[in-house]
Amino acid sequence: MAFFRSVSFSESPPAIQGDGVSLRPPQSGDHAEWAALREASRTFLTPWEPVWPSDDLTRGAFRRRLKRYADDQRNDLAYAFMIFRSEDQALVGGITLANVRRGVAQAGSIGYWIGEPFARKGFMRAAVRALIPFSFQSLRLHRLEAACIPNNAASVGLLESAGFTREGYARRYLCINGTWQDHLLYARLIDDPA
Repeated sequence: MAFFRSVSFSESPPAIQGDGVSLRPPQSGDHAEWAALREASRTFLTPWEPVWPSDDLTRGAFRRRLKRYADDQRNDLAYAFMIFRSEDQALVGGITLANVRRGVAQAGSIGYWIGEPFARKGFMRAAVRALIPFSFQSLRLHRLEAACIPNNAASVGLLESAGFTREGYARRYLCINGTWQDHLLYARLIDDPA
């Protein structure tokens, strides 16, 4: 049955256009810009992310990251994108549709990060909104999930403005910044209003 069949792309997913942003899979030539933005935003990102490995920003670690992304995509497990500002193609952040589950679930989880200079300017909201039709139409998912730390007001606002509904509260759900953190659980279904 087509409902249970995985989706595959011959090479990589197409670029996704959003309101003032474009999303495309990361490439080896993105390393310098990615590493510079992540390093410049380290203090800003630390409270919301897992602890970074000591070699996280190196070219070798980036190559391993790209290989993992390619393997995950080939196996229909996850789809990683970098987010670029449309006006000048500056890298502003990243968004991933991960933990793709087929069969009776047809679901996936989104995660995202934004560089500090680009925060609270609508780029991530545009990226999330652009990823929604790709997830539901191209990948034929039924459900998108997301989780955020309760005191991350920006992420709560982002998810709610993108049509996600709060569904629950998970105690010590993810290890963020070295500590098991509680998370609010959100979801959006294929037939939820835009």
